[in-house]
Formats: sequence, structure tokens, C-alpha cells
Amino acid sequence: MHKLPRIMVAPNGARLTKADHPALPVTIAETVAAALAARAAGADGLHAHVRDANGAHVLDAGLYRELLAEMAAQAPGFYVQITTEAVGRYTPSEQRALIETIVPPAASIGLREIDEEPDRALTRRFFAFCAEAGVHVQHILYDQADIERLAARRADGTIPAGPLAAILVLGRYTTGQVSDPADVAPFSAALKAVEPEVDWSLCAFGPTETLCLVEASRLGGKMRVGFENNRVNANGTIAVDNSERVRELCAALERAI
Repeated sequence: MHKLPRIMVAPNGARLTKADHPALPVTIAETVAAALAARAAGADGLHAHVRDANGAHVLDAGLYRELLAEMAAQAPGFYVQITTEAVGRYTPSEQRALIETIVPPAASIGLREIDEEPDRALTRRFFAFCAEAGVHVQHILYDQADIERLAARRADGTIPAGPLAAILVLGRYTTGQVSDPADVAPFSAALKAVEPEVDWSLCAFGPTETLCLVEASRLGGKMRVGFENNRVNANGTIAVDNSERVRELCAALERAI
């Protein structure tokens, strides 16, 4: 049975560039190097985005295949999750096609994005395909409405019965966003109220990222850390690279034991 890694590094995301931080990985080689450094710091999984030659977010099967092959060669057994994030550019059909073409070991899927498909039968067949092919799907949830959507799609069979994984996004991808650790408990409780056995993780924004992730761990959740959501350490300094964010989180978890 698939399980989420305890600490997944998200080194780049879809929006930032090297103008935001020179250590933000853009190429496949840079992403693999960032993942290996994060693994040495304590991460046990990678949430991966790929970029085109201009550094823009793309859902490109060839680039993802190359990244997955490099990770398998350099870090065999390391959990690697690709994303279908639309970022306003991609349709549900294009998102489904990416997964059906690559059949990756794991993928994060924005439920509100994939659910924009008007023909629910297509979405139902897509999630059935993922289950049959062994693609470990993590549903991206942004708020209570997404949790209610998840419950509805489980109830109507769009998302098949069985083990379910989700990530709670504690905030939004907006300038100056800072997440509040006090919001972790009610958000996770709302999810577990509809999916008691859910395998869940959390990501958060700003210098409170570490505090939010430690709180998620205390509540039984997993953690996603890295430049996709935050480049700032708890003391307000800018992290040198993604591995520094992983090290800070691991040290905070040790102190919390």
C-alpha cells in the first residue's frame, strides 16, 4: 500500500523563478540535485514540477519522464510525486492526459481543478485508471469547500473507495502570505471528519512554515517543506537553499519530541 513520505520537499513549484531566489531549481539537473541535498538533510520524498526552456511551469510528459528516470538512477526507492497543477494554463483533459501518458508512481492533483471537467464520467474513469495502474494520488485541498467536494466525490463514486491521501494547503500563493499554526487543527479535523483514515500532509507559507508543519506532525500528519511555499527561516533569514528548510524542520521536530 502506498503511503505519503513523512517529509516531502517541494523545491520549486510553478510560480517562482531564479529572480526570487538564485538556488531555486529550474532544470532537471538542478531539481535532482536539490532533491538529493534535501534527502541528505532528512526529506524522504520529492514533490516535483518541471519547467520549459524559458523557466515556465509545464505539464510536459517528456520532461517528467526524464526527471523520474534521473531520480530512479540517482536515488532509487526515493518517493517522487509529480504535479498536474493547472496554474490557469491547463485543462482537466490535459491534466488527465499527462498522468495517463506517464503513469507515474505518484501525483498530486488539485481536486477543484480536475473537477472542472463537466463530464463526471471522465473524471471517474480517470481516478479508476490511477487506482488500477498504481498511481498514488494525493488530492490537493485548499479549504472547507474542497473538503466537502472530496466527500461528495467519494459518495458519488468519482473517487473510488479505498485508501486516500490529501494535502492541506494552509494559505494561498499570494505575496506576503503567512500561515497561522492555529489553523492546522481545525483544518485537519474537518478533513478527518469526512475521511477518518486519510493519509494527510500539510504545506504552509511564510516564516511560520516550520511551526505549522510541527503542529501537523503533532496531529498525526505528514509535512511538505521547501521553496514552493516558503523561502524564509523561522528567524526571518532567507534560507540558502531547500535543504536548509528541511534541516530547520527536522531540528524543530527533534525539539518537539
